Amino acid sequence: MSKINNKNIYRIALISTFIAGNLLVLFALSKILGYFNSGADRTGMLHLEKETVTTYLPKVIWGSLKNPGRPMEQQTLGEIEKDYLFAWHIKNNALKNNVKEGIEDFYTDSTRVDLYRIVNYNKKNKVTVESTTLEHHPVLDFYSADGQLVVFTDKNVIEYQHIFKDKNRIAQTKDTATYKVMMLLEDGFWRIRHLKRMDKEPLLKATLPLLPVYTVKGKKVLKEGKEFTIKGINYYPKNSPWDLYGDNFNTDTIAADFDIIKGSGLNTVRIFVPYEDFGKAQIDTVKQNKLEKVMNIADEKKLAVIVTLFDFYGDYSLESWTLTHRHAEKIITALKDHSALLAWDIKNEPDLDFNSRGEENVIAWLQNILPYIKQWDPNHLVTIGWSNPDSAVLLAPQVDIVSYHYYQNIDYFAAKNDKLDAEVKNPLLVEEFGQSSYNGFWNWFGDDKDDQAEYHKKMQAIFKEKQLAFASWTLYDFPSVPDAVVGKKPWVKNKQKEFGFIDVEGKKKPSFLHISK
Repeated sequence: MSKINNKNIYRIALISTFIAGNLLVLFALSKILGYFNSGADRTGMLHLEKETVTTYLPKVIWGSLKNPGRPMEQQTLGEIEKDYLFAWHIKNNALKNNVKEGIEDFYTDSTRVDLYRIVNYNKKNKVTVESTTLEHHPVLDFYSADGQLVVFTDKNVIEYQHIFKDKNRIAQTKDTATYKVMMLLEDGFWRIRHLKRMDKEPLLKATLPLLPVYTVKGKKVLKEGKEFTIKGINYYPKNSPWDLYGDNFNTDTIAADFDIIKGSGLNTVRIFVPYEDFGKAQIDTVKQNKLEKVMNIADEKKLAVIVTLFDFYGDYSLESWTLTHRHAEKIITALKDHSALLAWDIKNEPDLDFNSRGEENVIAWLQNILPYIKQWDPNHLVTIGWSNPDSAVLLAPQVDIVSYHYYQNIDYFAAKNDKLDAEVKNPLLVEEFGQSSYNGFWNWFGDDKDDQAEYHKKMQAIFKEKQLAFASWTLYDFPSVPDAVVGKKPWVKNKQKEFGFIDVEGKKKPSFLHISK
């Protein structure tokens, strides 16, 4: 009896194993067939959509969509543009890292061969290429009746490349080119079938300026044709240092502060736009609205405004250039017609990033974005806020005003300013200067409030003698200073708290008598 039972158990086990094995085979085959029938989910596989939003956002301006084929649908146009930019992003990544990942998904057989060849050659010779494009101006040439093929001419593609050999940069190039592009719709995605570089075409001309309020003539800044000497101050509210647009934002507070500034004899405020806090390329509209409110208040109080862009930005890598372009373009486009605007300060103290980011990288980024800022707003002045007068000679021919900061010994100020003045042809602006009145536990031998007043008295005498523009640091003493600004060292933080002309209790310090000349 037991033998019969054992045989039955064996039979059941064998049949069960056979059935389970066949089910597994069928399941595997269904998965494979499903994959080939549906096509790979490239966006999910490579996280490309998220990647391009955070690393690659060139400006795309479509021209004519008229063509001999079928009319172009807006949804299809968006899909073509998205996959086309993905293809550029994949190409840039391939050249930077000498990898083939993603090329097969965005390029057809014939075009991917050339890319593979370049990657293999560069990898063998230890060459890498960092590259990006900043602008595309495609014009539709043909869209097939079946909606499977599109041909367009991408005009005036602005390209930058940094070329490295054994990790040492050996060249950097800027180029403008036009491409003839053919794309095929395969597996629900547009792939590049043909990408041919054509002869160069001239850059699109920027719009000519229309009656700018502020201009430069020789060493002078003019307002509506009359000489205008900037007498300014760097501004943060007392209780919101380095956080003008945060939770404590209050238009009444700002209006009262601007009344104090205007009543003291000053005519200009310098404010800051923090890059990351404003959302990088995806501008925080709430904070942008607050920025516009600050500008409106300044206009009501008859104060001019210097807007400093890219505060707390410190990347400068080529792959982030398109993001900084989109950020600046949105801010500038929104404010370029504002009557309170005097000038754009591209970056606060970029020379302090030379050691950590590389002087070449910082200068390349500044040189690149400068003409775009002037293109987006041809009617206002442009400057760079260098940390000292020695660095301020850099890029002087490309800016309207040469600005520098001075926190060194006052005894050397006049000579350093005169030296810089002799080296450049622009008007000068001492964009930051000041002295702390802190002499407490962490600085027993520091300067007190009377010393601070004497410092400003001497500086104003020099400004008056030389008719020199200035913007002091800053209106208020601050009850606290964020660690992100100066670090955690108490002797540094406490000193930074007391550069103001008004103390934390709202009382004017002796230096307030010398806030303007």
